[in-house]
Amino acid sequence: MKMELIIHRFAGTFILASLLLAHYHSPYWLWVTAFVGFNLLQSSFTNFCPLEIILKKAGVGGSCCGGGEKNASEPAGGACCCGDADRKA
Repeated sequence: MKMELIIHRFAGTFILASLLLAHYHSPYWLWVTAFVGFNLLQSSFTNFCPLEIILKKAGVGGSCCGGGEKNASEPAGGACCCGDADRKA
């Protein structure tokens, strides 16, 4: 699964869970929602995502090639086999 999809699902899950917890438990859970929203906003400008670093170190998520496997026809610069040469891991 592509890293971007994992990050979006993770962020959406955290936002919904924190909203539910804020409604039923304590309004202080809204700080989690604000934190996730701030990280999404800053990553759109800086292209830096802490969750992506954590997931890569954990070995979770692959590239567009599927599962992080390299294609035999892939050039030696780490470019993705689907032709997305701008996005290197």
